[in-house]
Amino acid sequence: MTTLRQRMDEAMVLRGFSPRTRESYLAAVSALAKYYRRAPDLLSIEEVQAWLLHLIVERKLAYASVNLMACGCRFLYDTVLRRPQERFDIPMAKVPKTVKGNPNFPRYGN
Repeated sequence: MTTLRQRMDEAMVLRGFSPRTRESYLAAVSALAKYYRRAPDLLSIEEVQAWLLHLIVERKLAYASVNLMACGCRFLYDTVLRRPQERFDIPMAKVPKTVKGNPNFPRYGN
């Protein structure tokens, strides 16, 4: 286990993250490092942003999956590397809206 990975895992343990969240965040940062073949602490925010865009456009991952990976990267950069000034965003997925009271919309459970 690399020192950076160990530091990230320890920071999540101290904050009471669930084992599954810890595993997911570590996998996200590992995938980022594998994509660029460099340690994640050496990557720029622009590179992280480009990777997230790649996941959406090229790999066509669901928004929830990309959001999880972005959260893992944010935790790494904000908390572990202490670089909160460096921000990145992912495009928001368009969520279909339902109209309350629409008689054509089926209602269940009532």
